[in-house]
Amino acid sequence: MKKLPLDGVRVLDISQVMAGPFACMLLADMGADVIKIEPPGTGDQTRGAMGFKMKGPDSLGFLNMNRNKRSVALNLKSEAGRKVLLQLAKDADILIENYRPGAMKRLGLGYEDLKAINPRLVYTSISGFGQTGPWADRPGFDLMAQAMSGVMSVTGYPGGPPVKAGVPVADIGCALFAIYGTLSAYIGAKASGEGQYIDAALFDSAMAFSVWDICDYWGTGKPPEPLGTSNKMTAPYQAMAASDGYFVMGANNQKLWQLLCTVMDRKELLDDVRFGTISLRLANRAALEAELERTFRLHPKDDWVKLLLASGIPAGPILTYPEAFEGEHGRARQMRMEIDHPIEGKVPNIGFPVKLSGTPQQVRRHPPLLGEHTAEVLTELGLSPDEQAELEAQGAFAA
Repeated sequence: MKKLPLDGVRVLDISQVMAGPFACMLLADMGADVIKIEPPGTGDQTRGAMGFKMKGPDSLGFLNMNRNKRSVALNLKSEAGRKVLLQLAKDADILIENYRPGAMKRLGLGYEDLKAINPRLVYTSISGFGQTGPWADRPGFDLMAQAMSGVMSVTGYPGGPPVKAGVPVADIGCALFAIYGTLSAYIGAKASGEGQYIDAALFDSAMAFSVWDICDYWGTGKPPEPLGTSNKMTAPYQAMAASDGYFVMGANNQKLWQLLCTVMDRKELLDDVRFGTISLRLANRAALEAELERTFRLHPKDDWVKLLLASGIPAGPILTYPEAFEGEHGRARQMRMEIDHPIEGKVPNIGFPVKLSGTPQQVRRHPPLLGEHTAEVLTELGLSPDEQAELEAQGAFAA
């Protein structure tokens, strides 16, 4: 088996809940040695507080974001615990943390502290609103980031109550942007020998997803509003009602619009002055939807999807998670896998979202038990059993 791309890269994961752990798992999946530093006794908050549990103390949420890592239980509030972390940081390539801004600095573990002992370290901080600005000290979760970034203002249906995206786009988006910045800095450090500090925020990441929607405001001066499943740039491009439910379709250019009218046997719509161009269809979106659904409601959704696809018009069903993960394409893409776990047995996990042909990812380690690798990692640091016992007596590993 070939080595994975990040084989030999050491990452210190001092993060909890979602954005940080997910970011570090992406590095671990690519071969990095990710050492998860967790508070003794409780560990990562998601171990016990969030999500469905099976046999053991850890939730499925934790088990789905922490594969391929090693766990060290370390009390960073103790001098002995900080001493251990400083030793780990000397040889680390990357550190990722998501404490409240300033917390690591107050512990003597901020970027400048660690840079002094390891100039090539890439140090990434993930927070709700970033390390600077008037909101920096606010606690921030995905919901707040969606609301305060503008994302929630365009989510839902016109005139309806506020609606967040169904998945945590700010959390996961921040994880992705953080890794993009972290790996870029790591590549730079390999050449220059100098690491740097990465400031990643849920707020910024959610705003970055607005690259399409903000153009509407910058171009017209009018803030965009929610449109349900419709698209503000083209129509028809949305969910449509059939006789037995909804499906999605997109005739988002003139060629596809003409083809759609032909396939639906509604060629008279081509001569309707309300629908002659994309701009006119957008201006008359409600009338367009009513006209199309008058025909779509005559037949089942699956029939329409088959017909439209056969004609070259993008269309698809609206699947539940079970249908998506257990369906033929989800299985073919290996988006559900099972991990062997010492307590749970077989644990379901989301599969690798990107596939590497030359160095395919693999599950090398089960999601770790709390502190499972503490002694192993300390031994690798060169600490003898007596030295480890002394650190334990000094409170390095106790809550």
